[in-house]
Amino acid sequence: MSIRILEIDPARLADYDRIPSRFLVRSVLDLELVDGGLGGITLHAVPAAQPYVKDYDAHGELPSDWPRKFDVRNWGFFLAMDGGRPVGAAAVAFDTAGVFMLEGRRDLAVLWDIRVRPEARGAGIPLFRRAAEWSRARGCKQMKIETQNVNLPACRFYQRMGARLGEIRRFGYAAVPAAAHEVMLNWYLDL
Repeated sequence: MSIRILEIDPARLADYDRIPSRFLVRSVLDLELVDGGLGGITLHAVPAAQPYVKDYDAHGELPSDWPRKFDVRNWGFFLAMDGGRPVGAAAVAFDTAGVFMLEGRRDLAVLWDIRVRPEARGAGIPLFRRAAEWSRARGCKQMKIETQNVNLPACRFYQRMGARLGEIRRFGYAAVPAAAHEVMLNWYLDL
């Protein structure tokens, strides 16, 4: 596999759409409150009660929809290409009104999305590093990454990349019926 990472403009997000964002949930991070939460929270990997496919694009919003929802002038979009075929993609948001994950900070970027075709996962595609470099070049001190307790492979990946778990939001998806059982995990990478 000979991978090139291209920075693209929003006009090419239809190519980004072609990369699926789904995975098989086989295990989850189960939360245990220590002393009712006063002693902290521990996470334990446990098998999923019933394995299932989590599809981030299933709700109908695709990457090509983002420019209609957000001002993406301060966003970076990247495609990982194997020859002429897109095998991965990433998007980073920075200094964008209405993106609450940015916490009102001008020194924080958010890895809005990252995806790799199933057959290319584990091949060492440097999308995460490219997103971090892009963020650092804009003066960001940290990059924030949101995932869920049902995406254990992503959690392990972010940890391997040097990110630290900064927030556990047990009820972060309470208003989203399809994901209300999931726990929001926000990771932070110091740049």
